[in-house]
Amino acid sequence: MNNSTKKSNWKYSNFITKNVGPLKGIRVLDLSRVVAGNMTSLQLADFGAEVIKVEPLPDGDPLRTWKQGGESTFWKVYSRNKKSIGLDFRSPDFTEIISHLIVNSDVMIENFRPGTLEKMGFGFDILKQINSKLILLRISGFGQTGTYKSRPGFGTLVESMSGFAHKNGELNGGPLLPPLALADMISGLYGSNAILMALRARDASGEGQIIDLALLDAMVSVLGPEALDYKLVGKPKERIGNQSSTSAPRNVYETKDGYFLSISASTPKMAARLFDTIGHGEMNEDRRFNTNEGRLKHRDIVDQTVAKWIAKRNKNEALKALVEADVTVAPLYSIADITSDPHFVEREIYSEIPDDDLGKIPVHKPVPDLSDTPATFRNAAPKIGQDTTEILLAAGFEEKRIHQFFERKSIK
Repeated sequence: MNNSTKKSNWKYSNFITKNVGPLKGIRVLDLSRVVAGNMTSLQLADFGAEVIKVEPLPDGDPLRTWKQGGESTFWKVYSRNKKSIGLDFRSPDFTEIISHLIVNSDVMIENFRPGTLEKMGFGFDILKQINSKLILLRISGFGQTGTYKSRPGFGTLVESMSGFAHKNGELNGGPLLPPLALADMISGLYGSNAILMALRARDASGEGQIIDLALLDAMVSVLGPEALDYKLVGKPKERIGNQSSTSAPRNVYETKDGYFLSISASTPKMAARLFDTIGHGEMNEDRRFNTNEGRLKHRDIVDQTVAKWIAKRNKNEALKALVEADVTVAPLYSIADITSDPHFVEREIYSEIPDDDLGKIPVHKPVPDLSDTPATFRNAAPKIGQDTTEILLAAGFEEKRIHQFFERKSIK
């Protein structure tokens, strides 16, 4: 069954024409491809920026090729609220068209291999001559400087080199890469944040600047005090599966009926509350378990004690007892479980929006919620070149010139 025909609990949100977002009036020229750049521009588009996706002809952004059930699901979700112009990057008209688009843009996003933008004739010195207020976000795997700057920088490589995959996995097992574009997604959030800071700086100086965003830098930043811990201990941390190297107990535990509950008792009061609830209050008086350091040292005993209690109970019974005792516990969900949870519905964590191909599709909501200038759903992810004429007219081209571009197949 096609997902579009399945019954959904999500609220239907039709597109609205009124833009009340705080970034209304900001124009973003997005030449990036695949995930990190699209994640960056999505944050800006959701909150009101006009995002123009410049897609290389003939096939457009490679994100369109990431499909499920024959549909470009990543494109549909991460390119909502954007516009598209299809452009032949090797066309003799490329420089003229891009130059016009830069003139009235506030931000430009690119994720070519370092040095490529310069070879295309758009080094920052040239960009400043065209538009001195332009903010240029440069996304790459390893940065615009350094030994590895010229290497292709997919997120997988960064997740490996950053130390993430080394510490991720089961005890005595091999390293694990994440099952999602984690480095790209994190970098996208950094990218949008950096653009907002650069816009704020431009308010004061009147000048644009370059943002050098490396996926490697972003990934390293969220891994905790790895370098300091290594300096103090003298060896990398071992893989410990779902346990934690900072607090105990922390794990997922299987119930009698085959479900899993996640528990993180990362404060002294929470650990004491958990031990009382599972009938082992004596552990709160035991020096092995009444401090975080002690619990970490004996975490296997702690885990076995918690796991044994949960394994004797069905999910609902165990969850009810722990929730009523105010223990930090949650069920381990798949997307199938999420669709029936009332909290997700009440918070509108997912909404359904119109879609030309599927009628309507569920998408995650913009994050975070702003009380006075909220994000909005204004349009679906565009077809390649859907907005080309509109974009070029706004850039100052005459209709006759645009027609010439179409005739030469420089644009779509």
